[in-house]
Amino acid sequence: MIELTLAQAAEGLRKKEFSSLELTKSVLERMKSLDSQVHAYVETCEDEALKQAEAADASLKEDSSVLHGIPVGLKDIFNTKGVRTTCCSNIIKDFVPPYDASVVSKLRDAGMVMVGKTNMDEFACGSSTEHSCFGVTKNPWDLDRVAGGSSGGSAAAVAADMAYYSLGTDTGGSIRQPASLCGVVGLKVTYGRVSRSGVTSMASSWDTIGPFTKTVEDAALVLKEIAGHDRRDSTTPKVDVPDYTKNLGQSIQGLKVGLPKEYFGEGIDPEVRKVLDEAISQLKSLGAEVKEVSLPSTKYAVAVYYVAMPAELSANLARFDGIRYGSKPKGDVEDMIDYYFQARSEGFGDEIKRRIMIGTYVLSAGYYDAYYKKAQQVRTLIIQDFNKVFEEVDVLATPVSPIPAFKIGEKADDPLSMYLADVFTIPSSCAGVPAISIPCGFTNQQLPVGLQIIGPQFEEGKILQVASAYEQSTEWHKQRPQL
Repeated sequence: MIELTLAQAAEGLRKKEFSSLELTKSVLERMKSLDSQVHAYVETCEDEALKQAEAADASLKEDSSVLHGIPVGLKDIFNTKGVRTTCCSNIIKDFVPPYDASVVSKLRDAGMVMVGKTNMDEFACGSSTEHSCFGVTKNPWDLDRVAGGSSGGSAAAVAADMAYYSLGTDTGGSIRQPASLCGVVGLKVTYGRVSRSGVTSMASSWDTIGPFTKTVEDAALVLKEIAGHDRRDSTTPKVDVPDYTKNLGQSIQGLKVGLPKEYFGEGIDPEVRKVLDEAISQLKSLGAEVKEVSLPSTKYAVAVYYVAMPAELSANLARFDGIRYGSKPKGDVEDMIDYYFQARSEGFGDEIKRRIMIGTYVLSAGYYDAYYKKAQQVRTLIIQDFNKVFEEVDVLATPVSPIPAFKIGEKADDPLSMYLADVFTIPSSCAGVPAISIPCGFTNQQLPVGLQIIGPQFEEGKILQVASAYEQSTEWHKQRPQL
């Protein structure tokens, strides 16, 4: 039962082949037996999940949501009423929200069964889920390796069959990169496609919310339920939410796929490159017209991100001072400045402190124009690159990560090397366009590799169509880790 896809589980519920309670118990048992090894979850909601499952069974109707009664794991950055939400940081380790995030409310209305909150890098800052106050999430394919980040727990939960789907956030690659490293589907939506209300902000002009699933169809089903305008989030435009499953299974004959030359140069692991070349050949065999294109400003994307993102993070985390939000200092303090120093020193981890200091510096008097303003100007050039290239092609096909999952601790003392793990995901985040990571093969050490499909703004249906065509012509998505 735990190996079913979301779509299969939903169909089984409607056919009365099993109940939501049975589904939920199977997932909870799986979590009890495996999560001590993987550490995908930081909070297990067994009692609440069982009650939600019983309620879902009692209220199931023919026209119920496809998510009705299906167990889900939520990244620990989504406010969940009455359930601890910590962002995996010591500074708010005991915070219990009095309200749900808008996306959580939508899931509740759809009949959600929440089995737990998943592990993440502290305040979503990281590419390995090593920066969590609860410890490291391990990759289900190799427990000595990272699951990616910052949504590593959400990716690992789906890969290890400890949830039928999960939600994460993607600011510079935090859904796609762990999806690639864990061999599952991860969807980054157009900026504003899903409401961020009630989701702790990292970088407000970059943050997006999306699903991890076992198949492309499942991703389309989840997106249909969570997308749309929200009056609580002014960045969600009033753009109609289509049926994202309509294009699934359709031919991609004649569809134009661009290969940005900047994504296929130096720095890609040879085994990753080999797998990607085979995936692109498969797209050609399906009738896609593949051509080389250029996104010349791509080389500046990582620099833009690591100036603009820390600036926004610094501003967003200013509220966590031990007075408005966050834990109070443990020792005696001399004055207000000392109070701030102690509260934030004790509460924040090293990576958060690093990014806050960078962000505060680039926003400071005398440096704002030289750094933050310049980064925003270059970001505009990157947006223009994407707009121009989508006049030539329908979608882009690129790597997700230049390397497969690396060993836990391997990059702990090399922040720059860690930042470069997102070199292929950051540019589309700069442009605010949708992108999906789908499994496309394995290295010689049986580590998953993901293929990234990028599309124009609000064209999630198009990238899902291409991803689905590829997925249905291969068997990679059916491979499961042996745990």
